[in-house]
Amino acid sequence: MNIPYISAEEVRKNLSMEDAIQCTENVYKLKSQDKTVVWPTIFYEFDPGHADMDIKSGYLPEQHIFGHKTVAFMEANVQKGLPDLVGLIAVFSSETGMPLGLVDGSSVTGMRTGAAGAIGAKYLARKNSRNALIVGTGNQAPFQIAALLKAFPALETIRIANPHNAGHAAAFASKIRAMLQTDFAIEAASVTFEGVSDLQEAVSDSDIIITITPSHTPLIQKEWVKPGTHFSCIGADMAGKEEIDSQIFENAIVFVDDLEHCRDAGEIEIPLKQGTLSEDRICGELGDLILGKAAGRKSDTDITVFDSTGMALLDLAVADFLLKKNR
Repeated sequence: MNIPYISAEEVRKNLSMEDAIQCTENVYKLKSQDKTVVWPTIFYEFDPGHADMDIKSGYLPEQHIFGHKTVAFMEANVQKGLPDLVGLIAVFSSETGMPLGLVDGSSVTGMRTGAAGAIGAKYLARKNSRNALIVGTGNQAPFQIAALLKAFPALETIRIANPHNAGHAAAFASKIRAMLQTDFAIEAASVTFEGVSDLQEAVSDSDIIITITPSHTPLIQKEWVKPGTHFSCIGADMAGKEEIDSQIFENAIVFVDDLEHCRDAGEIEIPLKQGTLSEDRICGELGDLILGKAAGRKSDTDITVFDSTGMALLDLAVADFLLKKNR
């Protein structure tokens, strides 16, 4: 049997950020309609904060597909001349069980995760948001910025912070405009990109904050946050990870991508355990908000949080889109 394989290069050529956003938003809606199945995730840390892996799997009945993604984050790969995020998506027919194809996991992960952060902001951030902050300068940062610009074309300033190395943030900011043009065909001539060294100051001046780090300790404190701020918390995808102060959740409007996984391994895990967030205060899953089944932001002063651990459903939907396009 000749199983189709779509490489990272082919993903970049054939998948636009608009496509990734559409596939991702559709999955959130299907999940809210109970038209998806998510199976338990397997996590393992080889070196906490520096090397880990996960296996995520699921089933999309309407597309007649199921499958899994195995992906690994290996920070030391950068020094070896290798990508720090590597993986593979396997797609199967739910009607025959036959494999339909394999797709590079790192490139799809980047696109659908960027889409997730932006969709969370699209439905929860203030519509007049002008300043955004990306906390983290790793593999995911360009994808988050590209997707955010698609969702908020009127953004004026995007600040980038690396809490452990301000030099990395400055270097990233100096090259992101060219990366957006080359990798995503996005012109960002009117946007100011800044690498920041003072995280507290950057947080206090941001309307939208996207966190994409593997941190196990809070990087952002509640007292830094101005009224009306939206958070898309992307980095916490394993038990014990935490990027923002749990006190931020006390009065926040909170949505998740998948309640079960977020409860066990997302940004809400520790606030739930500490009691700064109760489960009955979680407003719902993002698909519920998109479909109007749950209420989101009520005023321009609300603090809103979208907790995304990521789901194989997103990878499968995007991989299926690419495999069908490639036929």
